[in-house]
Amino acid sequence: MNTQELLKVNVNDHTEKKNGLTYLSWAWAWAEVLKADPTATFEVRMFDGRAYMDINGTGMVWVTVKMLGQERTCFLPVMDYKNRPIESPDAFQVNTALMRCLTKCVALFGLGLYIYSGEDTPPDEVKSVTLMPIVEGNTAEMEVNTGNEDANKQLFADSMMHFTNICTTLKDLNSYWKANQAQLDALKVSHPDLYSQVRNRFAEIKKQFSEKPSE
Repeated sequence: MNTQELLKVNVNDHTEKKNGLTYLSWAWAWAEVLKADPTATFEVRMFDGRAYMDINGTGMVWVTVKMLGQERTCFLPVMDYKNRPIESPDAFQVNTALMRCLTKCVALFGLGLYIYSGEDTPPDEVKSVTLMPIVEGNTAEMEVNTGNEDANKQLFADSMMHFTNICTTLKDLNSYWKANQAQLDALKVSHPDLYSQVRNRFAEIKKQFSEKPSE
């Protein structure tokens, strides 16, 4: 199974509606990943011995999935049921966020990606769709929409800029910007100062990559 086929998989029988939002079971999603690629793996990024990055007392988890000969990374704030970042998250909250982040990352490979664009069924042809963050709840699933709290916008901006510190190639830098284009466009409208910070940081790192001599 390839990305084109994953994009067309109907996941509706494995989703759940909560407060007007659509969620997909992480366990089912990972089972489908293993069917598509039995060698698939995922990795949780560690920060000073912790499974999350501390941002002003709140947490951001990072997960990398390797499958179908590709590697993709997603981040996700540790949030409560009201979509607010949690201060000093406990082990359960971090674990929940990690499983949601895993599901979000799997969506980047095509599985269930259509629900992020508000569609009820997968497309007959590949469309351009965008990703939104996943929120806290009782089980690890993925969400279509997100709130607009200032704290979440700050977390998103901080995480985008943090990615530039661990990014190793210009291709990854450009791909990460494109993967979060919808959120960046929203940030530009609601928080132009934060958007400028992120844009300037990416431009700075992009210039550094461009100036590196070829090996």
